[in-house]
Amino acid sequence: MTAPRSILIIGASRGLGLGLAGEFAAQGWAVTATVRSAAQQAPLQALPGVRVEQLEMTDPDSLEQLANRLNDQQFDVIFVNAGVAGPEHHSTAQASAEEMGQLFLTNAVAPLRVAERLLPNLAAEHGLIVFMSSILGSIEAGAGLGMPLYGASKAALNHLVQCFVRTQDNPKLGVVLMHPGWVRTDMGGADAPLDIDSSCKGMVAQVSAAVGQPGLRYQDYEGNPLPW
Repeated sequence: MTAPRSILIIGASRGLGLGLAGEFAAQGWAVTATVRSAAQQAPLQALPGVRVEQLEMTDPDSLEQLANRLNDQQFDVIFVNAGVAGPEHHSTAQASAEEMGQLFLTNAVAPLRVAERLLPNLAAEHGLIVFMSSILGSIEAGAGLGMPLYGASKAALNHLVQCFVRTQDNPKLGVVLMHPGWVRTDMGGADAPLDIDSSCKGMVAQVSAAVGQPGLRYQDYEGNPLPW
């Protein structure tokens, strides 16, 4: 009997992260999922078999502590989901340095730090890293769809992931930048056409199919490639 596939989900206290944890667990994966604080653990603890860890992704010390707790544990997939919407005004004219610093740190810089630090925990022969991106990060397709500051942070994520992939010497590494669709979450709003369950089922199917497939892909939850 073969061991179940394993996944580490970064940012799973609610919304898409929580939905992903539930769907992967329902499909028999061994799931480890992170939350920012102990107060956010309850929804994950209600999912049978899900291991909960604590991580403040933007805090290097918190990341180091998580890496030490994971020790030599190996995962088939590391899914970096955490992110923020940014200021409600979505205006470059109004944006403060603090707002922009937090937006780009959380959405672009910190996810790469996580991937770089936890890369030793990824199965070298077939491992897959997934970053939650967005079609709004596409220079070609995302401009004009709204939330330009958020989109710019996701474009920065896409660029940094490209740079990350080109520095790796493992030809078997797989990396996916995933657009979950426009989903009814706190960030997506009530008018979004897609529910969390449908998006997560699609993403889980795409991730499952991508394990063992090397190279970099930018795609949506249905497997459609997106323009950079």
